[in-house]
Amino acid sequence: MPLRLRFFFSVLTGALLLIPALVLYRELSQRSDIWWTPPPMALSIAESQDRVQIYLRGKPLAPLVAARQLSVTNELGSSPVGADDIGLRFNNWDQVRAARIPTLLVYAACCGGELVLFLLIALGRLAYRGENASVAA
Repeated sequence: MPLRLRFFFSVLTGALLLIPALVLYRELSQRSDIWWTPPPMALSIAESQDRVQIYLRGKPLAPLVAARQLSVTNELGSSPVGADDIGLRFNNWDQVRAARIPTLLVYAACCGGELVLFLLIALGRLAYRGENASVAA
């Protein structure tokens, strides 16, 4: 392959390699602590029973709150804890990570394929047949 074409295709393939590489870098360098439920959207005990169960001294928390057996003591005195006083936040990182796996695998495969193509072009390992003279009929 002529040096000019090899250089052109190497630059083109290198530029195309940057696209999935940058996406992979962005995804893998993203903070993992941002996937908590926002505080204003914290769930109540009743809404979160399918994901978490909280026990206090071996007893479920929900019946203790319903029976007003829990109280909070502060400088003003003691007051019972109600169900609306408790909010639960969840870390959804496991779900986000599982949902990202197929996308990351596709981008990783693209990076691998582009890297192999780049090396083949840059090292001149692709078969190149020069232009043939046209055959007169």
